[in-house]
Amino acid sequence: MAKRKIKFTRTELKHQRDALARFKRYLPTLKLKQQQVQASIVQTRQMFRKMQAAVDETKRTISAYEGLFNNVAGLNFKKLAAPDKVKTKIHSIAGVYVPQFENIVFPHADYSLFGTAPWVDRALADLRKLNSRKAELDVLQKCLDLLEAELKKVMQRVNLFEKVMIPNTLENIRRIRIALGDQMTAGVARAKIAKAKLEQKEHADSVEAAAV
Repeated sequence: MAKRKIKFTRTELKHQRDALARFKRYLPTLKLKQQQVQASIVQTRQMFRKMQAAVDETKRTISAYEGLFNNVAGLNFKKLAAPDKVKTKIHSIAGVYVPQFENIVFPHADYSLFGTAPWVDRALADLRKLNSRKAELDVLQKCLDLLEAELKKVMQRVNLFEKVMIPNTLENIRRIRIALGDQMTAGVARAKIAKAKLEQKEHADSVEAAAV
């Protein structure tokens, strides 16, 4: 986009001053949003770390008896523990629409309670707990990605206002004021010259009339 060429006029001066007022009014709003998004990122990262710790804990619990899975003939633990659906909803964090984990749906566990070892129910529950926590972790990661992308955009806008638009507008105002001052000075000088010439002409005319 081509840079707009400024005009050294009073109308342009007003335009630049109005623009500066808008920029200064909008900048605090941008900074506030930046702070809100940053705070939300910190909070979401804390939730992410907590959930990651829960995932690791569940993995350690399962690893203690994972070798027994092969002893359950005809029972597919991975299939029964895999979610059919992960339900989420969209909500707003600091004006950013992000997903929020609601619940998880697993397939019906159709196996004989009497024909399997007592630990099977516990193992399946732990596997489902692991996959549920992993699903929550994935949703939190998506939330973080969206918040961090929004923070990047807001920071770019803040930098644009602070380092480009406001300084450029201030410089435009300065240049226009100097130009208008020079125009005024030149106008006064021209008026004085014109007045002096008129006075000289009037003097010459009066001298000529007196000589006649």
